[in-house]
Amino acid sequence: MAGETVDEVLAELAALEDPRTREVNARHGDDHGVNLAKLRAVAKRLGTRHEQARELWATGDTAARLLATLVCRPKESGREELDAMLREARAPKVHDWLVNYVVKKSPHAEELRLAWLADPDPVVASAGWALTTERVAKRPEGLDLDGLLDTVEAEMKDAPDRLQWAMNHCLAQIGIEHPALRERALAVGERLEILKDYPTPKGCTSPYAPVWITEMVRRREG
Repeated sequence: MAGETVDEVLAELAALEDPRTREVNARHGDDHGVNLAKLRAVAKRLGTRHEQARELWATGDTAARLLATLVCRPKESGREELDAMLREARAPKVHDWLVNYVVKKSPHAEELRLAWLADPDPVVASAGWALTTERVAKRPEGLDLDGLLDTVEAEMKDAPDRLQWAMNHCLAQIGIEHPALRERALAVGERLEILKDYPTPKGCTSPYAPVWITEMVRRREG
């Protein structure tokens, strides 16, 4: 790996471990203590190394798996391989990076989106919703946006946290990107009140869909 073995890279990641960082990450369900900026710097130095990325992933170590998502070559990952990886990726940050940095760039993204949306595992289904949100924003042609709102309205209230968060993001994106459906998206958000009381730092936008939609539209039209 740029002259380094996988064991040497793992040793480097271990040396970057910081107890305070691990403590902060643990609050979000992530079991590693490597500063992400430092991890990205390692990835930048190594460059693309697809086979070694597979070896890093196979270790099961969270920091190694995060690094693997940055140094792999998404177009060389098979559909079944990506599906298996997602089901193994229980740490939220690994799940998020795998979807955003690998699956979205894969030729299998749409096929996996449809399969994962219908999956009974809520964590897997949340990946399907994340891919759907990407399409809502960038390639909405062919999507049944009204149908998505129907599903959100019927299921988001009782969905587990990670699935609920992903569905809420999709709801907000529909309201932001599609003016004809904005009124309905706002109404759904107001009726469900999901994340209405979410603690939002000063200067940040609330994830409560009606506030999120309104603020993003204001900025665009401002």
